[in-house]
Amino acid sequence: MRALVVHCHPRADSYTAAVRDVVMDQLATRGVETRLIDLYREPFDPVLSVADLDDYEDTTLNTRRVGDDVEAVRWCDTLIFVYPTWWYGLPAILKGWLDRVMVPGLAFEMPEGGDIKPGLTHIHRLGVFTTCGASVWLTTYVGFPGRRTIMQGLGLLCARRCRKVYAAHYLMDSATPDSLSAHLDRVRRKTDHLLAPRAWWQLW
Repeated sequence: MRALVVHCHPRADSYTAAVRDVVMDQLATRGVETRLIDLYREPFDPVLSVADLDDYEDTTLNTRRVGDDVEAVRWCDTLIFVYPTWWYGLPAILKGWLDRVMVPGLAFEMPEGGDIKPGLTHIHRLGVFTTCGASVWLTTYVGFPGRRTIMQGLGLLCARRCRKVYAAHYLMDSATPDSLSAHLDRVRRKTDHLLAPRAWWQLW
């Protein structure tokens, strides 16, 4: 098992970093090979430039500026995102990572008169661990745009029976030590579920 963790938060001492550490610890405990992409530490340039757009559909050129990240995505069979939800969606740097890294020839094949074809079928596990300032009710009303982008949009490009887990701590502005601790326990359980062996009938 090979897990790529994409972490996104500008503060090294954030609660999001604590969530990341729990995920990484659980992966290590299970003996999973891991790689970590820390978008703010790299730092990653999220801007899709004119040059990027010119190369976008050319699969011989479109990964040349983001080659290390593309190689990491090709290497993994488990993809996990750890980030704060801002304005109900993905932080700009993470959305830019998707724009620049999940290109044709990697994430999907360009359509010929129909929908795109999945390109991430080597990814069998997809996880999202996030925090939200809003309540679950308000986030539901807005439509979970960040969750939908990864769990549904990106998820459609992964293996047919890709196992998915999602965990969010809502109302972060009024979080308590107990709620923060309980969420870290939830992250541990969700990570364990993501990594659990499949029954034979789940492989078909």
